[in-house]
Amino acid sequence: MQETKGLLNDIKLHEKLTIRVSSNADANLPKETLDKLLKTHRKAFYFFLFMMKGNSTHKVDLNEQTVLEGQILFVLPNQIHTLPQRKDGDEYFKISFDENCLALLPQQFSFLINPLNTQIIEFDNASKQRVKSLFENLNQLLHSDNEQKNATIILAHLNSLMTEFDISYFKSVTKENAQSTKIQKYIEFKIAVETHLTEQHSINTIADNLSVTTNNLYNIVKEFSGVSPKEFITNRLMLEAQRKLHYEKTSIKELAYKLGFNDPDYFSRLFKKSTGKSVSSYLADIQDL
Repeated sequence: MQETKGLLNDIKLHEKLTIRVSSNADANLPKETLDKLLKTHRKAFYFFLFMMKGNSTHKVDLNEQTVLEGQILFVLPNQIHTLPQRKDGDEYFKISFDENCLALLPQQFSFLINPLNTQIIEFDNASKQRVKSLFENLNQLLHSDNEQKNATIILAHLNSLMTEFDISYFKSVTKENAQSTKIQKYIEFKIAVETHLTEQHSINTIADNLSVTTNNLYNIVKEFSGVSPKEFITNRLMLEAQRKLHYEKTSIKELAYKLGFNDPDYFSRLFKKSTGKSVSSYLADIQDL
């Protein structure tokens, strides 16, 4: 498993902002960097791919994601990412930036919690053209020969781009106020799970903190994820276990304790139930790869 921590800092296009934009026309990278990215790796930064022509199939957290013409694929920090080999004829823009760069933007973007469990964003024709223009402007700004690249202008374009992503991501579920309220509670639930993942708070505690009944929370989580809150948390913990097995050397006991399990045997049973493989078999498969 390749680590990418610090990699973006080596190929960034701004002195103070850790950000890079490229297209199929200027996608050249140092061979050492490219070799790392073409292997399965853990993302240490945000990554977005906008396909303008063609399609591209990536593996994100071990699941295949195919991004088609006019769509965006996004990959979040800590996710496991496998890039496909480059194909002739594809046209695209890519943008990568780190948490520090994101923190400089004037607003937060709820789609980065991925509440709808899809990492593909579709656009209508008007928003697609705006997104394309923003990518073109950012690409021109960051590849300019001007040594004093204006950070304020770059961040303004990035903020507009992220706003387009956020609006299009939620477009299908924001038509009715009732749906908007539900999705907001689901976002709060996902944030609570992420924030206290290894503490494994009870469903009652989470519901109380969100000011909803356990029945309401069950219905909301079931509607948007297809599983109960308890199953959701278990699945998220098992995904985290798989990530850690890919990029950390750890024993089963240590891994169980890191994820908040007091009983390593119980953790092992859950892992096998979730993945269909024992932890040792899963590790053997990773080593074979």
